[in-house]
Amino acid sequence: MNAAAIKRLWPFGRTDERAGAGVLPVRDQVDVVGARPVRLMGFDQPLVAVVGVLLALGLVMVYSASVALPDNPKFAAYSQTFFLQRHLLAMLIGLVAALVTLQIPIAWWEKNAPWIFVLALVLLVLVLLPFIGKVVNQSRRWIPLGVMNFQPSELAKLAVLLYAANYMVRRMDARENFFRAVTPMVIAVTVVGALLLRQPDMGAFIVIATIAMGILFLGGVNARMFLLIALVIVATFALIIYFDDLRRERILAYLDPWNPKYAQGKGYQLTHSLIALGRGEFFGQGLGASVEKLHYLPEAHTDFLLAVIGEELGFLGVATVIVLFFWLTRRLFAIGRQAIALDRVFAGLMCQGVGLWMGFQAFINMGVNLGLLPTKGLTLPLMSYGGSALLMNLVAIALVVRVDVENRTLMRGGRA
Repeated sequence: MNAAAIKRLWPFGRTDERAGAGVLPVRDQVDVVGARPVRLMGFDQPLVAVVGVLLALGLVMVYSASVALPDNPKFAAYSQTFFLQRHLLAMLIGLVAALVTLQIPIAWWEKNAPWIFVLALVLLVLVLLPFIGKVVNQSRRWIPLGVMNFQPSELAKLAVLLYAANYMVRRMDARENFFRAVTPMVIAVTVVGALLLRQPDMGAFIVIATIAMGILFLGGVNARMFLLIALVIVATFALIIYFDDLRRERILAYLDPWNPKYAQGKGYQLTHSLIALGRGEFFGQGLGASVEKLHYLPEAHTDFLLAVIGEELGFLGVATVIVLFFWLTRRLFAIGRQAIALDRVFAGLMCQGVGLWMGFQAFINMGVNLGLLPTKGLTLPLMSYGGSALLMNLVAIALVVRVDVENRTLMRGGRA
């Protein structure tokens, strides 16, 4: 059979000049369902759509939660749309950064992961300097950049994620020797943790430790020894809580928030979050109709945005957010597994690390809002007000989309 005959029988793909020798044609951009060609998507459109829905809902709810803040003397100089404008600006900067990230091959991130980690360490040191770091609510976590206050701990999450994935690829031969595999990463996370606890920012440290441990486990470190180090880390956190009066009070307030001793103190946010969720019932009070955001619930537009969602959109709104984050986390892990199946271990571990980051931080934030976990000061990814957090979330998602694009290119026979 000559090439012209094959072209007539298979009009949807390339023909090979050697077709006469029995080489089948290669399908390039289409698949066949019945008689109709179907376009092969160049990227994961449902993933991008879910991220878009979370961003849009977050923008609406940040405006709803912050619109009344100027009535508070603390925010009297701000307009009603101040936080909306800042959040929208951060979103636009994050989207531009995400588009730039999409243009950079994953190989570049793998090569430069150690240097990104060093940059994060330098910024974590700089933020502690009195003439550089900005103090808000007794915590020195931000570096003022004019257009936004940058939080180095957000970059540290991405940096540790990249470094851990890169480390596991470089030390693949050490996976069976637990101490050889784990010791360097433990030292790196300990240094980051010491700097974060100086701010203090224990919530970010917990997320970073979870990301690092998760990547080590997914990278194939001996499971029994991994469980041992997990128990050691849990014991370390227990000791920190035991010797830290502030954190011990938070734990006690979480266990009994309605106790008069805590209801107007460490349990104040939790009690008002539960009141907001209770008022929402199934369908909510209606968009913009929250009462708790009217100076009762502190940080309603940041840490406790889910409580406002619960009050205004009800159980239905909260359940929708939970399902969206569950789907997002599951999809991030699926793209990572696909990359590993294509022998792209760094890309796969990185995607799964992003899944751990988004899923675990969302879980903690939701648990705090619902009274299932002690107050931690972590925002809801992609939704809560916070410029640097939103920026780094979008960059991380863009990295996963880039991995997915390269995966699809490889499966079509191209080059990543």
